[in-house]
Amino acid sequence: MELRQLAYLAAVAEHGGFTAAADALHVAQPGVSAQVRRLEGELGHELLDRSGRRVRPTAVGEAVLPHARAALAAVAALRDAVDALDGLLRGRVAVGLVPGGPAGFVSDLLGRFNAAHPAVEATLEEGDSESLLALLLDGRLDLVVAGRAAPPPAGVAAATLLEEPLAAAVAPEHPLASRASDAAAPAAPRATPAPPPAAPRATPAPPAGAISLADLIGEPLISLPRGSGLRAAFDAGCAAAGVRPRIAFEAGDPNVLVALARRGLGVAILPRVVATAAGSGLVALALGPPELRARMELLWRAGGPSSPAAQALIALAREAVAR
Repeated sequence: MELRQLAYLAAVAEHGGFTAAADALHVAQPGVSAQVRRLEGELGHELLDRSGRRVRPTAVGEAVLPHARAALAAVAALRDAVDALDGLLRGRVAVGLVPGGPAGFVSDLLGRFNAAHPAVEATLEEGDSESLLALLLDGRLDLVVAGRAAPPPAGVAAATLLEEPLAAAVAPEHPLASRASDAAAPAAPRATPAPPPAAPRATPAPPAGAISLADLIGEPLISLPRGSGLRAAFDAGCAAAGVRPRIAFEAGDPNVLVALARRGLGVAILPRVVATAAGSGLVALALGPPELRARMELLWRAGGPSSPAAQALIALAREAVAR
């Protein structure tokens, strides 16, 4: 059994085919296929299902892959440790970012990291929060910037980049837009004393300029897809309120949600900072009570990365969050 055989197996499983794996590894495709066949012969089992358009691991392959990746990571860590002792940081770091996430923070982080460690290769991958978290736990990403509503799972540490209330945003001509104008209108003077306070309610009324989740029943909603932190926070709030939302449009880019709402196609569920941004052309209404909030978090494996390069990246990112 050779390390290159394990590397070829892992690459084929990751890229879904021998040609794509060979391109990623910068080797000839027949060599990848031959080495994987030799590994299968040595283990006495087929590790890859080649019957479909996309090559997938067999049940035995799924059992073997974590060990193969662990062996490759251990060898890479050994090399990185020697380089670190020589005073030169080498290797590779991989970062995940949700679409519409804080691109300025990530680009600044990667730029500063590259300036400090030019021999380290850095990559960036986009995806929804749940997919990126799975890649982080699998060891294929070192750092993730993603939206979250729930606490991080076991084995993952987090630092909050920002926490933002959610808002419902509509075009100015939408019937719900009057809620905002009504809230801004001055109250008429009273000729009689104010009535005594009403009896406490089980569910408090929305504050001025806000709507409750119940007000959204039957409305076509425009939202980020499942797997995003905003959507998780919104779905959790609806479940707690006993509301079944009707999601008419989904898009991974908040700018698309703004454009759809501006066309009058529904109510967009957005971070308040996006809904109230200058030039959005939308009327923003607070959601609640209770107020719904989504977090953008920096996530990394709590046990610590095996690579000195990843350790350096995470340390730099945590310093940036602290500032």
